[in-house]
Amino acid sequence: MSSHESFSLLRLRVVADADPAALGVVIQRFQNLNIVPRRINAEFGIDHRMHIEVDVCGVATEQLSLIAGKISQSPAIHHAHWHRLS
Repeated sequence: MSSHESFSLLRLRVVADADPAALGVVIQRFQNLNIVPRRINAEFGIDHRMHIEVDVCGVATEQLSLIAGKISQSPAIHHAHWHRLS
């Protein structure tokens, strides 16, 4: 991991069914890898879906891509992608 990646703040955005278990699906992926997110935000939208944001620092972009891919495999998840914040 480059020095730039170790200080980059990345955000994973997930759109899921309005089911509290979907939040567990997202958090479990980080827990399994012993990654503690800097921030987690989840809210129910007016579209009967849950919108989840997970901010992480010190995680390689390749690893976050794999996490997003695994999360996307869950039937309760509609979409998962990440982007760089800093």
